[in-house]
Amino acid sequence: MKQFIRIFTNGLINENPLLALMIGLCSSLAVTTTVENGIGMGLSMTFVLLMSEAVISLFRKFIPDSVRIPVFIIVIAAFTTIIDYVLKAWFPDLSKAMGVFIPLIVVNCIIMGRVEGFASKKPLSAVVPDALGMGLGYTWVLAGISVVRELLGSGAILGYQVLPDSFSPILFFTLPPGGFFVFALFISLNLFLKRRIS
Repeated sequence: MKQFIRIFTNGLINENPLLALMIGLCSSLAVTTTVENGIGMGLSMTFVLLMSEAVISLFRKFIPDSVRIPVFIIVIAAFTTIIDYVLKAWFPDLSKAMGVFIPLIVVNCIIMGRVEGFASKKPLSAVVPDALGMGLGYTWVLAGISVVRELLGSGAILGYQVLPDSFSPILFFTLPPGGFFVFALFISLNLFLKRRIS
């Protein structure tokens, strides 16, 4: 149980894919204009990461080294296609809002990195907490950035007006530079907290 918690929390804080490893940034900054998009992208990525790592871990001893990268891509592409079709069928507005970034999960370096560096070498008992920790670490950062950007950019969260009508939206936060600015604040906060804890 201690190992499960250690691996799981590693992805949430110490090796957070966005704040510590700084990988997978393109889709992160593009979809975080609304909280719905941020959570949708984060949960989609978590599903693909969990399922891909689990399958690769289970079959790691049967995959020849010479074809391991193509096999990894096929497995990731299969689960990406599943989540893409699920979103199109049950959440069409969300699917349309996220556009090309859901299909691009196939080549997301977070998933490729975890599959190659972790799942292909570890048993399922270690892979599950790793995938959940990395996926939920990715999701909480996306959700946090989305809250700040949507709140300051429109005065609302999830379509509900939070700030008074007298609030004048700051359009900067709905644009890409606003995404970079909020992301930089999150990195700074993460580094500050790490230093205070250690």
